[in-house]
Amino acid sequence: MNKKLFEVLGSVAAIIVFGLALLVLYHQLESYHLSQIVAAAARIPKWRLGLSVLFTVGSYLALTGYDALALRHIRHPLPYSKLAMTSFITYSVSHNLGFSVFTGGSVRYRIYGIWGLSALEITSVMGMAVITFWLGYLAVSAVVMTFFPLAIPLQITPPFPSTLPIGLAFSAALLLYLGWALIARKPIKVGSWQFEVPSRTTTAGQMTLGVVDWTIAAAALYILLPQSAHLSYGQVLGIFLLSQVAGLVSNVPGGLGVFETVFLLLVGSKAPTPTVIGSLIVFRVIYYILPLIVAATLLALFEVRERRLGSSRIALGVRRMMFTAIPWLSALTTVIAGIVLLFSGATPAEHGRLSWLEDFLPIQVINASHFIGSIVGVCLLVLARGLQRRVDSAYLVTLALLGVGIGASLLKGFDYEEAIVLSIMLLLLLPSHSFFYRKSRLLEGAYSPAWIGSIAIVIACSVWLMVFSFKHVNCSAELWWQFGISADASRSLRAETGVVLLALILSIRGFLKPSPPEPSKPTVRVLNSILPIVKLARHTSGHLALLGDKEILLSRNREAFIMYRVLDRSWVSMGDPVGRRSDWDELLWRFHDLADRHGGSIAFYQVSDENQSLYLDFGLTLFKLGEEAWVPLEGFSLEGHIHKPIRHWHRKPQSEGCQFEIVPVNRVPELLPRLREISDAWLEFKSVREKRFSLGAFDEAYLERTPLAIVRRNGRLIAFANIWELENHTELSVDLMRYLPEAPAGVMDYLIIELMLWGRREGYSWFNLGMAPLSGLESQQAAPFWNQLGRFVFRHGGHFYNFQGLRKYKEKFRPVWNPRYLASPGGMTALRVLTNIAAIISGGMIGAVRK
Repeated sequence: MNKKLFEVLGSVAAIIVFGLALLVLYHQLESYHLSQIVAAAARIPKWRLGLSVLFTVGSYLALTGYDALALRHIRHPLPYSKLAMTSFITYSVSHNLGFSVFTGGSVRYRIYGIWGLSALEITSVMGMAVITFWLGYLAVSAVVMTFFPLAIPLQITPPFPSTLPIGLAFSAALLLYLGWALIARKPIKVGSWQFEVPSRTTTAGQMTLGVVDWTIAAAALYILLPQSAHLSYGQVLGIFLLSQVAGLVSNVPGGLGVFETVFLLLVGSKAPTPTVIGSLIVFRVIYYILPLIVAATLLALFEVRERRLGSSRIALGVRRMMFTAIPWLSALTTVIAGIVLLFSGATPAEHGRLSWLEDFLPIQVINASHFIGSIVGVCLLVLARGLQRRVDSAYLVTLALLGVGIGASLLKGFDYEEAIVLSIMLLLLLPSHSFFYRKSRLLEGAYSPAWIGSIAIVIACSVWLMVFSFKHVNCSAELWWQFGISADASRSLRAETGVVLLALILSIRGFLKPSPPEPSKPTVRVLNSILPIVKLARHTSGHLALLGDKEILLSRNREAFIMYRVLDRSWVSMGDPVGRRSDWDELLWRFHDLADRHGGSIAFYQVSDENQSLYLDFGLTLFKLGEEAWVPLEGFSLEGHIHKPIRHWHRKPQSEGCQFEIVPVNRVPELLPRLREISDAWLEFKSVREKRFSLGAFDEAYLERTPLAIVRRNGRLIAFANIWELENHTELSVDLMRYLPEAPAGVMDYLIIELMLWGRREGYSWFNLGMAPLSGLESQQAAPFWNQLGRFVFRHGGHFYNFQGLRKYKEKFRPVWNPRYLASPGGMTALRVLTNIAAIISGGMIGAVRK
C-alpha cells in the first residue's frame, strides 16, 4: 500500500506542477495568438531543422557512451551495436515518460538480461549512467552559471538574483566528488550489491561524455531559435540546463509544459515569445517524439528476433511479438486519436471550410458534430486502457467511436486531414480483433494513478488550449447560447465543458466503486466446489488447493481457478491456473487487476514450459527453478534386466513383511489417529517443520479428500502417502509421504513402486515424481546469472539441501524431465519474490532458514 500511496502522491504532484506551469505559460503568452506561434514554427528554415536533427543524433550517440563506459567498468563488455541499441531505446523511452529508473530501467533489464548480464550488473550499469549524467550536468553548469551567470526572473521568487551561487555550489559538489573518486579505493556495499569506485580514466571519460551530451542537446535547441532572438549559445545553454532540471524534478512525463514554462521565464524579453515557443515545440518533436518512434520500431524488431525459435518457426515468433505489441500499439494510437479530437475541438476551425459546409449542412449539425467529436476524444482516452488489457468490448466500441470521430471531423469543419489520420488508425485496428479476446465489462479493471494522471493532463491541455485560442473573445453568459457559423468560441466552450463533466462522472464512478475484497482463506463450501475442477484438470498439482491454506480466485463461469498467497506486495500463484483452458486468459487478467488494486505485483511459482507466452504478455520474466520428473507408466514393470534395481527395491521390504494397500476416501477418517502418530514421529525424526503452499501438510480435512496408499508391516500401519488422481487418468502422483523411524529401509521406494504398478493397471499414463530443484540449468559461461547461480548451488549446496541426491533418486525411475519456472517481475524484484515464496512455504522467515 505504501507503493500505491507513493504512485498516487506522485501523480497528484505531477498534475499540480503541470497545472501551475500552464497558468504561468498562459500569462507569458497572454498577448499573443495561436496563429502567431504556428507561423513562427513554420518559418524555421529547413537547414536549421536538419542541423537540429544532426545535433540530436550526436546527443544520443554521446548517451551510448554512458553504457559503453559502464559495461567496461563492470568488466562485461558488449559489441557496440548491442549496447548502442539498448542505450538509444532506453533514453528515448525515459526522456518521454520520465521516471527513468522504472521506464528506461525496465528496458535495460529486458534487453541486457537476454544478453547475459545479471540483475546486479544491470543495476551497476544504471548507477554508472546516472553518475555520468550528473557529472556532465555539474561540469557544464559550474562553468556556465559561475562565469556567465543568468539573472533569475522575479516570477520564480528566487532566494538569490542570479545563478552565480548555484554555479559555486555545483563547482564545490563537483570538486568533492572528483576528490573522493581520486582518493577512495574501497567499493561501496549496499547489502549484496557492490559498486566499485570508477578509475581516474573512467571518471574523466564520464565527465567528457556528460559535457558533450549536454552541450550538443542544447545546440539542438539553439539552432532552432531565430537570429532575431539575440541570444548567445552560452545564454541558451544556461537556460537549457535550468529548464531541464525543472522538468526532471517535476515528475511530469518528459517535463512537458514545465520545461517550456521555465525556459520562457528565463528568456524573458530577450526574444519574441511566439518565436521561442514555436522553436520549443519543434525541438520537442525532434529531440523527443522522433527518437521515441524510432526506438519503438527497433524494440519491435528486437522482440521479433528474440522471440522466434529458428528460421522454420519465424511465423510463430512474429505472431508472439504481435500478440504482445498490438494491444499496446492500439492503446497508444487510440490515445493519439483522442488527443487529436480533443485539441481540434479546443481550437477554431478554418472559416473558409465552415462557410462551404454551411451551404450543405444545417448549423445544428455542425454544432452537434463539434460537441460529439470532443466527447469521442475523451472516451477514446478511457478506452485505450481497455485495449491495453485486451478487452473485446473496448475493441468494438473503439472501432465504432473512431468511425463517429471521422464523421464528426468532416461535419464540424471539413477537417479532412484529421479524418485521414483517424481513418488510418481505424484501418490498422480492423484486422486485429483476434488480439482482443477478453470478455470483460467495458470499464472494469484498475486504472493506475499514472494513467489517470495522464488523462487529466491531456484534458487540462485541451482546456488550456481553448482558453488560449479564444482569449480575445469576451467571456459572458451569452457565449453558451451562440450557435452561428462564426461562433467558434461557443462551440469549443460547450465541447470542453462536456469533456470535463464526462471525465468527472467517470472519476466519481471509479471512486464510488466498492473496494475489492481482501484475500481470505477458502471456506469448506468453496473447497467442495473446486474439487470437481481439480479432478478434471490436466495435472494433479491442483490438489494443493484442497489444503485450504491458499486463497482461491474462481473464473466467472466457475470452471477454473487460481490458488495464491499474498505476502508483502507479492501475489504468488501456485502453478498455472487449474481448470478449463479457455478460462485462463480472463482469470489471469482478473488476478492481475486484483493485485494491482491492492498495490501488489503478481508472480507464478512452478509454471510449465507450455504456458510461457501467457506470462510474457504480463511483462514477467521466466526463471528456471528446476525440472519435474514424469515416469511413463505404459512401459513400467518389474521385468527385464533394465528393471533389476527396481525389483530389488520392491522385494526387500516385502521380504520383511510389508504389504501395500489402497485406502478409498470413505475409509480415511478411521485411520486418521494412526496417521497422526506416524506424521508426528516422522517430523521429530527428521527434525523438520511442516511446509505448505507448494507441499502438503498434515491436515485431517485435507487428507479426507483423497485416497491413501499405505504400507503395513505384519498388519501394523507404518507408512502412508495421500494420492492425487484424475478422472481422465492422464497423471497420478502423491503428496504427503510419512513413515515411522523404525520402518524397514526403502519402505517409501516400495510404496511408490507399488503405486506405479497400480496406476498402470488402472490405465494412468504418467506418474509425477515432483520437482528436482535447480536441476537442468545451463552451465555455460554465457548463461544468465540466475542459471549460473542455480548451477553452483545445485553442485555445492549439499550442506543445506541434497539437490544432486534428489535428482539421482528420481533418475533411477528413468523419468522424462519437464522444466518448471518462476514467472516474476525481473531484476531485484525477483529476489524479493523468491524470498517471500520461501517464507510462505516455511511459515515465515524464521522457518525459511530452518529445516
